[in-house]
This record gives sequence, C-alpha cells and structure tokens, in this order.
Amino acid sequence: MSNTAGGAVIEERRADAGQANGERPLVEVRDLKRYFDVGRGAVLKAVDGVSFQIRRGEVLGLVGESGCGKSTVGRTIIRLYEPTGGTVLFDGQDVHKLSGPDLMRFRRRAQMIFQDPYASLNPRMLVSEIIGEALDLHGLYESRKERTERIHELLNLVGLNREHANRFPHEFSGGQRQRIGIARALAVKPEFIIADEPISALDVSIQAQIVNLMTDLQEKFGLTYIFIAHDLSMVKHISDRVAVMYLGKIMELAESDELYQHPQHPYTQALLSAVPIPDPRVERTRERIVLKGDVPSPLNPPQGCPFNTRCPLAEKICFEARPELQEVAPGHWVACHLVSPNGAA
Repeated sequence: MSNTAGGAVIEERRADAGQANGERPLVEVRDLKRYFDVGRGAVLKAVDGVSFQIRRGEVLGLVGESGCGKSTVGRTIIRLYEPTGGTVLFDGQDVHKLSGPDLMRFRRRAQMIFQDPYASLNPRMLVSEIIGEALDLHGLYESRKERTERIHELLNLVGLNREHANRFPHEFSGGQRQRIGIARALAVKPEFIIADEPISALDVSIQAQIVNLMTDLQEKFGLTYIFIAHDLSMVKHISDRVAVMYLGKIMELAESDELYQHPQHPYTQALLSAVPIPDPRVERTRERIVLKGDVPSPLNPPQGCPFNTRCPLAEKICFEARPELQEVAPGHWVACHLVSPNGAA
C-alpha cells in the first residue's frame, strides 16, 4: 500500500470515532486544520488534524486547557472560520462548499451559543430585536403578531418573562443574558448547537442552572450539541461522549462514563486528578498528577507527540513520531504510543 493510500485509511478510521451502527452521523469532521498567519512567516496551528463524528441527538463534550483549539474547532464547523485543510460534513454535505439557499438552510439547522453573554448581545438592541432578527432573516413568521408570540414563547422556554422582550441587555444579569443568547439560538428551530464555553463567564451558582436548562432543551427538542468547556465536572454532567484536546489535537475520545472511570492518556489522567471528589476520604487518599511546565506554543509545537514536553511517561518514540488516534477498546480512542489496543498503558 502506498503512503498516500495508507494515510487515507488512517484518516478514515480516525473519522469513524464514535460512528453509530450504520447510521450516517449528523456531523462528521475529517482531519480538520485551521492555521493562522501571524506575520513574519509564522503560522499558528490552532487546530491540527482533528477528526470525530457526532450522532443525531448526542452531546459531545470538547475539553482542554485554554488555547488548545477547542473553540476554533467549533467556529470552523459553524463557518465563522474557513478551514486550512480537512472537511466538515453536516448531514452528508460539505459545510464549506455550501452557498445560496443551501447555506441558508445550514445556518438555520446549525447555531452557536457564545462564551461571553456581555459581548455577544448588541447593547443597542432590545431583546425582542435580538431574538427577532433571526426570525426576520429567515422569514419565519407570517404576521407581526406571530413574530411577537414566537419571541414570547422563546423567552418562556429559557426561563424569562415576556416583559423582558422590551428591555436592553445591560438590564440583565450574566445568567439572564446567556438565557437570551440561548433563546436567540433556538429561534430558527435548529437541529445542532455549538455551545462555546457557555458557562465560563458566569457565577458558579448560575452555571448549573444554565447546564440544566440546556439539558432540558436538548431532551425536549432532540438537539445535538457540541459542548465546549474546560470544567470537566460540568462536561461529564451533560455529555454522552467527551473528546480531550491538547495543542490543536484530540488526545482521547470516549463515552463519558468510560473516560472518567478509565482514562488512558496521561494528559486526561492529569486533568481528571485535579477534579475535586465530594467524598473527603477518597479525596485525601487519591494521588494528584501535577504537570510540569507550560503548554508549548502552537507557533512552535514539539516534534512527535504534542504532550511529550510535559508527559511524565514519555519515551524515545514520543519525541520522534506523532501518535495516531487509535481505538484501544470499543468506542474508546487514544492518541498515545504507550497505550496498547487492550487499553493498558
């Protein structure tokens, strides 16, 4: 087999991570790359060869440290960024080749909830205008009365009152603003929502309320989510599967319970060791894995495994060759030279 053919097989297997039994996934990401030219010949590799699939009605959690590229993945899928390489398929169609009516249909079917509820809402627009803008753009009402009723219905769905429609964003708390952002995303009745760290800018007391709201909406409307976050405990609560990113690449991908109970990649193990456990007896006895050093710059990533500069288990091969994402157990994918197919490091 030629090197080209072999690479194609590898990418196809990596993209198969999480495929349902013969059912076409709603979202399929194949070897996605997004690089940024930062001047003077330097290139920042924010996303560098990411592959996964999302089934209809599923919630995929995307986690990792700040700067790992998880938000860039979401923004490239939704077409806020154009990819440097790779493919994004939505219901079998190449997202970045859509135009005209096909692109408008995609924008109805796929929406995004942004991280900062203070920056993502136009401060000069009333809430009714913010939510109604999408209805106007897609022509989703036949009369002004129907438009108003739809806005009030959306506000009620996210736990706000119809009276809130005539207020400006600065009159709301952070949690309420995020609810407005969720209502705006729901206005066009999407199938797929990318939630880009929707709780990171909120008070801890409000975070669980927003996650519970999103869970209720997902169950009510059969939504498919990518839930991007760095809070591993929240991701576990809402996600069916979890993908762990590091320096633009996926290190591990598995069902949520499987990942949290049997993490295989050293990076995932270190992240989970920092998550508090409510049982004080277990918390006192468990070992914390402290990573040394900082995340390398994506402007100058290390050769071989991107985690080799901080990995306490790194061997010679880790500095020579980049590990491929391989299935080490049914539905459990790991990119690590030190993890065997039976899941043992």
